[in-house]
Amino acid sequence: MDIVSFRALRGPSGQALLREAANLDVSEKALLTAASRLRERHDPALVAAALTQVRLRERARAKFGDDAARMYFTQAGLEQSTRASVAAHRARRFAERLPGARVLELGCGIGADLVARARAGLPGEGVELDPLTAEVARANVSALGLDDLAIVRVGDATGEEPNPFDAVFADPGRRTARGRVFDPRSYEPPLDVVLDMAGRVPAACVKVAPGIPHEAVPEGAEAEWVSVGGDVKEAALWLGELAGDVGRRATLLSSDTDPQVWTLTPQGLDEPDVRAWGRYLYEPDGAVIRAHLVGEVAESVGGGLADPRIAYVTSDRLRPTPFASAYEIEDVLPFSVKRLRAELRRRGVGVLTVKKRGSAVDVERLRRDLGFTGGRASRRGAAALTLVVTRVGRDPVALLTRPVA
Repeated sequence: MDIVSFRALRGPSGQALLREAANLDVSEKALLTAASRLRERHDPALVAAALTQVRLRERARAKFGDDAARMYFTQAGLEQSTRASVAAHRARRFAERLPGARVLELGCGIGADLVARARAGLPGEGVELDPLTAEVARANVSALGLDDLAIVRVGDATGEEPNPFDAVFADPGRRTARGRVFDPRSYEPPLDVVLDMAGRVPAACVKVAPGIPHEAVPEGAEAEWVSVGGDVKEAALWLGELAGDVGRRATLLSSDTDPQVWTLTPQGLDEPDVRAWGRYLYEPDGAVIRAHLVGEVAESVGGGLADPRIAYVTSDRLRPTPFASAYEIEDVLPFSVKRLRAELRRRGVGVLTVKKRGSAVDVERLRRDLGFTGGRASRRGAAALTLVVTRVGRDPVALLTRPVA
């Protein structure tokens, strides 16, 4: 989709076509038929743009909910955008600590964070290098009725002067034609360049990859890792007046829709104890692991680690916590495919879930070797089991467990 087609799509005839396309079956199998039908009466380039939007809007529902039906996307823009729940979470901190602040966003993409802050009452400007992406962001601001609070313009983030603004939000590119970028020095712009710009205003937030090394977090900043529904989505560095009084935190959103929010911060604890397997296994949330807060989870459940280098907590106590999933350990066995296959058969296991940590085992191959296929393969029989493959020291072990509600 080019910028000319996109602009045409926003005109009256383009909007009519978009509504028509939204009522057609645009699944992979039916896409060619839908395209042929529309091309009989409409410009092919405009048809392609409309069908692209309809398909992207359907995919975007997972990130943006009902707003997706009114928004516009590019494929790359959708993939790299902040999901609405996380953007709203971030916007709340801006609004609470800097009410009414004017925010400059460097690399606004399709405008997800810009929209969230505008909805929180914060005026701002978004700068985007790619003209089509900027046009899409501008369309989203307008479609969601936020023209009086947010504007988007084309520009190079590295050439911006942030001083007239109260705060900066930056989302440097972390994806190239070759895939994701993990080294902060390879961000576009590089992280040190963004941090230099952010340091010119009283407050800033920089979106970074969840895998950012802790040593790359600048002194005085607060690093926050965020998960939604148990999946780590992203991380951010809070700077200046937006930074908290802790260096790192894990934030868990229960879901994308009206989420509960839980936050875990360092408690100044010693390293967690190393102990034998207890009655329960706790699997910390990924954000907790990224934030190096597994010890805090171990303390909260009265447990320790079976291996000091692996983020599995074990305890004899069952204590509810939003920061880890609990499993009751039924047996701990030396890892052996032959023995496991026999044990699963003896127990009449019909549904098998396999988890691993600290093990090089190929999960899909292990399922096949054990007589199961698929993500949660089932066979006749009511018994269900979660197999956890890990190690203690150099010894591979297999834990037969069941989830605890």
